[in-house]
Amino acid sequence: MINSRPIQSSLPLYRQATRPITFAPTPTTYKEWHFPWNVYAHASLLQEGRITDFHYGLCPHDITDLQAAQQYATDLLIARLPPLPCRILQVGVGLGTTLSLLTQYGYSVQSIASDTQQITYVRTCLKKQATVVCQQLEDFEAEAGSFDLILFQESAQCIEPLIIFNKALDLLSPSGSILIMDEFALKRTETTVEKLHLLNDMTSLAKRFGFKCIEQLDLTPMATPMLDYRLSVTTAHRQQLIRDLTLNHEKLVQLNTSIQNYRKKYADGYYGYGLLHFKKESTPKWRLKSLKQQQSVEMLHLFEKTFNHCMTPATWHWKYSAVAGRAIGIWRKDQLIAHYGGIARHILLCGQPQTAVQIGDVMVDASERGTLTRKGPFFLMAATFLERYIGYGKPYLIGFGFPNERAMKVAERHGLYAEVGRMTEFSWQPLSKLPQWKTRLQPIDQATTSDTGRAIDACWQHMAEDLQDMIVGIRDWRFLQYRYLNHPSQRYQMVLVKNRLSERVRGLLVLRHDADGCEIVDLVAPLNEIALLVTQARRLAGLNGHRRLFCRITENFAAPFSAAGGIRQALNIRIPANIWSHGPAPETLKDRWWLMSGDTDFR
Repeated sequence: MINSRPIQSSLPLYRQATRPITFAPTPTTYKEWHFPWNVYAHASLLQEGRITDFHYGLCPHDITDLQAAQQYATDLLIARLPPLPCRILQVGVGLGTTLSLLTQYGYSVQSIASDTQQITYVRTCLKKQATVVCQQLEDFEAEAGSFDLILFQESAQCIEPLIIFNKALDLLSPSGSILIMDEFALKRTETTVEKLHLLNDMTSLAKRFGFKCIEQLDLTPMATPMLDYRLSVTTAHRQQLIRDLTLNHEKLVQLNTSIQNYRKKYADGYYGYGLLHFKKESTPKWRLKSLKQQQSVEMLHLFEKTFNHCMTPATWHWKYSAVAGRAIGIWRKDQLIAHYGGIARHILLCGQPQTAVQIGDVMVDASERGTLTRKGPFFLMAATFLERYIGYGKPYLIGFGFPNERAMKVAERHGLYAEVGRMTEFSWQPLSKLPQWKTRLQPIDQATTSDTGRAIDACWQHMAEDLQDMIVGIRDWRFLQYRYLNHPSQRYQMVLVKNRLSERVRGLLVLRHDADGCEIVDLVAPLNEIALLVTQARRLAGLNGHRRLFCRITENFAAPFSAAGGIRQALNIRIPANIWSHGPAPETLKDRWWLMSGDTDFR
C-alpha cells in the first residue's frame, strides 16, 4: 500500500524541484481568477513562496513537498510520450509549466484552453513559448492526423467524453494516442449530479471509438494527500486569503467543507485519481455523437424514412429543445443513420422530486438494421446514452419509455433494459348527453385564470399524496400547459370536473378526439375520483359522437379504472428500466409507475 500521508504543510519552505522555469507571481495575480482557483493558487503562494503548477502532485514514500510531488506527476506523463519528433495537442494549459517543459524537450506543442485569465498569465510568463489559443476542444479545428498525442492533465473531467474521442479520431495520426491524468468517479450511489466521469464508462466508450487502453494506473493513494494539503493551507492562511482576495468568510468555510467531503469520497472509494493511455487502433464503421440543434434536419429526414410520416421542426423543438432534451446519433460518414432520443421529465419517486428521461424516437436506418449484436448501431447508441445520462450521479436518475416488442427484446438480450411494468387499456360505451346534476364541467385553455391554475395545482397535490409510494410524472399546471396547451400539432380537450353547487374541484380530464374514439389521455385527480371522471368522459364522448371512450394506464393502477366498469384489454406495451448503468434496481421500480398516453411523446 502506497503511503498516503499528507504533505507536511508546516515546513517553512519546501525544497525546490529541478525545473526549467519557475513562476513567482505577486499576490494580486490571482484576485481576478475564478473561485476556487484563486484561493488554491494564492494559498499555495503564501505557503510556498512560489507556485509552478495547478495540478495535483503525486506523493510516493520519499516525497513530502508540493513542488516535488507536482514534478513527479508531470514526469510520469512525460515518460509516456512518444519519441521525437512528436506533435502534441495539450488540452488545458494550467500555469504553462508542462507546456514550457515539453517545448524545451523538443516537442511540437499546440495548447488550447478556455480560461482567458490563465492564457493571459501563461503568455506573460512564457512569451514566445506560449503556443496557446483560447478555444474549447469541441470547436478546435485542424487537418486530419495533425497530432501524434492529445494530452489531458486534469482537463478531461470538464469535457464531454463523446467530444474527446470524436476529436481524437479526427486529429490523431493513424497510430496516435490519448494520455489522460485526472480524477474519475469509481462508483456512485447518490442521486445528485456529479461532474467526474465514471472510469468504467470512459474505457468502454474508448473501445467503441476504436481505441485500445494500453495502460491504466491507479494513482489514488499518491494523489489523496493533495486534498489534505489544500485543506491545511486554506485553513492556515484563512485571514490573509480573506483580505487579499476580498473573500467572504462563509464562502471560505463552504470551500473547506467541500474539500472535506471530497476527501471522504476518496477515502470511501467513490473518487479516484488515475492515468489512462489509449492508442488508436482502428477507425470505427459508425461514429457516435451528441445530436445538436443544427442537426435536427437530419433527424427529421431519418424520422420520415423510418416511420413513413413527418415530424415538423416545431414538434422537434417542443420535444428536444424546450425541456433540455438529449439525443445520441450515429453517423456513417456524413449521413445520420440512427437516433436515440431522451426527453427530460420531472417526477416524484416515492414522494421525492427527481428527474427522469423518456426514451423516444429510437430508430435505425433500414439499410443498417441487420446488425443486432453489441457491435450494431442500436446497442452502441443505447449503451452510450445510458452510460452518459441515466443512473446515480447522472442527469437523469431513471428512464422509461414505450418500446416496440422488437426493440425491447433486443435491449433485454443485451442487458440494457429490464421490464418494470406493462400497459393495459380500458374502454367504455359513451353515455347520454344529458348533464350530470351533481357536477359540472369547466373548459381549460390558454385564457385560464391564475386562480384556476392554483386549483389545478391543489388537485395535483392530492393526487401526489395518493401516489407517494409510487413513481409519477409531475402534473402541475405548468406542465399541463406545456404538454397539452402548447403542443405544436396535437389538439386536446381539457376540462375541470367541479361540484355544481360548492365549486369544489374533483379532477381534471385531458381528452383526445380522433378516428379511434375519445381517449382519456391524462387526468389529474385523487384516485377515488377516477370513476367520476370516467363517467364525465363517457358523456363527453357521446357529445362528440364517438362510439367508444378508452384509456391506457399501467397495469398496476387498473383497479381505480375497473371501478368505473368497462372492458379491460392487455396491451403488448412494456415499460423498461435501465439496467446497463448503475442506478436504482429494477425490483424497486417494478409496478410503481403511473403512466398514461399523455406520458408518451407521440399521442
